[in-house]
Amino acid sequence: MALKIIESCVNCWACEPLCPSGAIFEARPHFIIDPKRCTECEGDHAQPQCAEICPIEGAILNSFGEPVNPPGSLTGIPPHRLAEAMAEIRAR
Repeated sequence: MALKIIESCVNCWACEPLCPSGAIFEARPHFIIDPKRCTECEGDHAQPQCAEICPIEGAILNSFGEPVNPPGSLTGIPPHRLAEAMAEIRAR
């Protein structure tokens, strides 16, 4: 039970101060989560705080390798709808 930050992380520092277990560390080329310390915020918050604040969709994965903050989670626009809208804009 631990989350993972992947290489799309831009080291914005948004997640590090919010982690209640102190599991997030600055590293190169991106932040990392110590799996021994990560509790996925259970007992502290309803949702993992790093995923709630992360400005990069898909940068934080659960133990199954699935994004906790998937594409569309920030904008509320499902990826297929965004692709349709972008195609329409390009066609103009």
